[in-house]
Amino acid sequence: MHSGLVLSLKKLTLLCVTVLSIAACSSNTGRFVDSGSLLLAEPEPTSQRIQMVIARYTHILYKADLENTERAELLFQRGNAYDAIGLKSLAVIDYNEAVRLKPDLAEAHNSIGVHHIQTGNFLQAYESFDATLEINPDYNFAILNRGVALYYGGRSELAATDTKAFWHLEKSDPYRLLWLYITEVQNDPIAALQLLRERRQFVSDDVWARVLIEFYLDEVNEAEVIAKLLEDVNSQTELNNRLCEAYFYIGKYHLARGNDFIARNYFKLSLSTNVYEFVEHKYSRVELSNLRRQQLQ
Repeated sequence: MHSGLVLSLKKLTLLCVTVLSIAACSSNTGRFVDSGSLLLAEPEPTSQRIQMVIARYTHILYKADLENTERAELLFQRGNAYDAIGLKSLAVIDYNEAVRLKPDLAEAHNSIGVHHIQTGNFLQAYESFDATLEINPDYNFAILNRGVALYYGGRSELAATDTKAFWHLEKSDPYRLLWLYITEVQNDPIAALQLLRERRQFVSDDVWARVLIEFYLDEVNEAEVIAKLLEDVNSQTELNNRLCEAYFYIGKYHLARGNDFIARNYFKLSLSTNVYEFVEHKYSRVELSNLRRQQLQ
């Protein structure tokens, strides 16, 4: 799932369930390997198109006579491009410069806030998302992102307020419902599970990620999640996107049950897809950092 930033595969056959209950699969495309216990997707390659976009924006920024507003917009777009290929530090530099030149650039404030979450600077993240919504109250992804910041910042009740508001805007979105559950379960696990069961009625059976909700309700296992994930995949990129999402949410499921070792492996699998644009990829690294910090305590 995107964080709010501006952004023929042959049949795969499920073979077996691994020791981590991940389905191992093979394909005559050769893009997946069974490494004993893990389903490994070939990571997304660095996009040549995005690299060319960065080069073009850079050329314009250096050569063209631009107004501050125009320069800010280009810096923001180049920051998005850097973000899309995992160059976070360069992205943040561009976002900050864009805001300096155009303080009312809501999208840039939102992007800065997402990076503050990743570095654990939660107060700055709250300020960035508040600024986004003050400038543009309709920039709805900032509501989710603020809720995520509050969640990782240990303020679960406020987090649930934001994720619920975000879910209400599009109840059919399974990812909104999952984030709502992830924040609500911190406050009242029994009630959160019952609400998840009731709210899934809004998610169509045709949406593949509905199976993640069923997984959280203990109605399916990891192998069934992977089997559903593989249905109707039309490209390698689409498959990696799904793997990135599924591994993160399965990791969160196991983390909530104290299965830290299994959760850690799932977060690493989410990172291995190289789908840098998705919040699931961004927050898998946050989860791993939190797990390492707990080990040192």
